[in-house]
Amino acid sequence: MIKVTAGIDIGGTGTQFGLVDPDGQVLTEGKVDTRGTHSFEEFIDKIAAFLRQHLVENPGLELTGIGVGAPSGNYYTGTITDAPNLPWKGTLDVVQLLNDRFHVPVVLSNDANATAMGEKVFGAAKDIKDFVMITLGTGLGSGIVSSQQLVIGSQSMAAEFGHVMVRDKGGRLCNCGRRGCLETYVSATGIKRTLTSLLAKHPCASALRSVSFDDLTSKDIAHAARSGDVLAKKAFQKTGRVLGKNLANLVAIMNPEAIFLFGGLAQAGDLIFNPTRRALEENLLDMYKGKVQVLPSALGSQGAAILGAASLAHQQKDYLHYELS
Repeated sequence: MIKVTAGIDIGGTGTQFGLVDPDGQVLTEGKVDTRGTHSFEEFIDKIAAFLRQHLVENPGLELTGIGVGAPSGNYYTGTITDAPNLPWKGTLDVVQLLNDRFHVPVVLSNDANATAMGEKVFGAAKDIKDFVMITLGTGLGSGIVSSQQLVIGSQSMAAEFGHVMVRDKGGRLCNCGRRGCLETYVSATGIKRTLTSLLAKHPCASALRSVSFDDLTSKDIAHAARSGDVLAKKAFQKTGRVLGKNLANLVAIMNPEAIFLFGGLAQAGDLIFNPTRRALEENLLDMYKGKVQVLPSALGSQGAAILGAASLAHQQKDYLHYELS
């Protein structure tokens, strides 16, 4: 029998899940609509049914644990409480519901922490003791590994780097209710807002003028930038400068060896990495200059969310010390 862990990544619109072997191979995978059920328990039942089907169709696999990455996932309580991007309100008892159905250890953490652990267990951070994971999706998430341990915080709310305030007056409104949070400038949504502002200020031609804000994606902006669109290029330069400058502050606190970028915006490659690296070096204290790498995640996009979530269960004894009560 091959011992496998299940990874479940709960997103605002879609939820991915699958079975992962000890070498980090995603053996089975599936996806469901996060908003397609009436209750959270019904949602869990739907995922459980698919995972059971995967196990039945692969009789040589033995499920030994489940890892769940989710917005506002609380490692200590095993619950999600009032996540703004999920359709269910109140406290969602993720760990207990899954444990009742599979009777194996279940570990819950927020999605960025899961990605950080995925990089540590299966990706490019296997031999790195101190690093930061930055996830650049709809918002900006972060996970910090220090001395080989995931930094969780006293209330399982550490590393909310996306909500560091970078402008105290006149800043962009954030979904958290405050203004000026980093993720309103550095994320797939943030770069859309930056481009929209540039389009309003500059009359020069742009292929993106005819695209509505709702239809616009960071991928569209990257394509336009590579095609020579001046404002699209400028949007990436501004986004990278803001990210790099604020990463310099984070380096002064955490002293990481590497910073990994993951997510849709990170897939823009040099368009985002080059200005980020330049701004980081320009703003680092002299003692850190040349000593911090900014790297793309080695998890890639295919199956990365599942790998990240599964890694929570895969390494729970070594890294998270999580035990069911």
